Amino acid sequence: MKVWEIQNAYGIENMHEAERPEPKAGKGQIVVAIRAASLNYRDLITVLGYAGGFPLPLIPFSDGAGEVVDVGAGVSRVAPGDRVCPLFFQSWMDGPITAESRNRPLGGPLSGVLQQKMLLDDYGVAKFPAHLSYDEAATLPCAGLTAWRAVKVEAPVGPGDTVLVQGTGGVSIFALQFAKALGAKVIATSSSDEKLARAKALGADHLINYKTTPDWGAKARELTGGKGVDVVVEVGGENTMGQSIDAARVGGHIVVIGVLGGYSSPVIIPVLFGKNLHIHGITVGSREQFDDMCAHIAKRKLKPVVDKTYGFDDVPDALRLMQAGGHFGKIVVRV
Repeated sequence: MKVWEIQNAYGIENMHEAERPEPKAGKGQIVVAIRAASLNYRDLITVLGYAGGFPLPLIPFSDGAGEVVDVGAGVSRVAPGDRVCPLFFQSWMDGPITAESRNRPLGGPLSGVLQQKMLLDDYGVAKFPAHLSYDEAATLPCAGLTAWRAVKVEAPVGPGDTVLVQGTGGVSIFALQFAKALGAKVIATSSSDEKLARAKALGADHLINYKTTPDWGAKARELTGGKGVDVVVEVGGENTMGQSIDAARVGGHIVVIGVLGGYSSPVIIPVLFGKNLHIHGITVGSREQFDDMCAHIAKRKLKPVVDKTYGFDDVPDALRLMQAGGHFGKIVVRV
């Protein structure tokens, strides 16, 4: 079967297609024919070698969807023909996150989803809503679940609340969709008026171009009548944390979900504790949270936003689009 590997060194130029033996399901295992994979920023920095330097060769990418094609002895959770998503954390089923539950993520150090058939433990997958295609479902395990955990689990929002989403990448667009479905108002930021117009079409109530309005934290407070926003979905952009703190209301929440702009950002500590802010650092979610999210998506018939789809031979091009930040929502590779 075909796979993509980071082979002898990191870098997009060191990604190569390779052949590996097809897996067979043993006791408690299943084989999933991967139909689609989607890109996250983590996948890009893994390929570039910035995510911790996992042992090579490595099959990258963490987000995918496919069909169960083989089950081993003792498997009862799923059956051949079921449409499922592999879970990012193969060891976090439910309850609060622990050191143990977060130590088996796909796409580094475990093999990722850029392979035609994938061997998994039967508990390491979950079914996705029937109205979604494989392309759409492939966006759920990481980007979708991170956004769901942000606005439903860690900082639950509802009618009367305001959520600020930074940029128009996968997690931010999911957060916009979920927050609107939960009854909240949404402020969207971007450096592109074209992308802001697309965010408005998805339901964003207020738009801020952070290039023309660099003090967008103050603008967000102005848009809320001076109160500030209830929840900021912080993507870790360049020097965004200070603006997020400015935008947040007293007692508000900032949910940190990424490192798009680097690994550090200046923070004015007196404002942080003076506002009594809640800062949440989160990484994806559990299988239980995934199932709750999918039930909500199925009930509301929500559709993930897939901006660009690539063929399996074009993975380097997909990574370069992610690197350039030229996407809106999700980038998908059909396997």
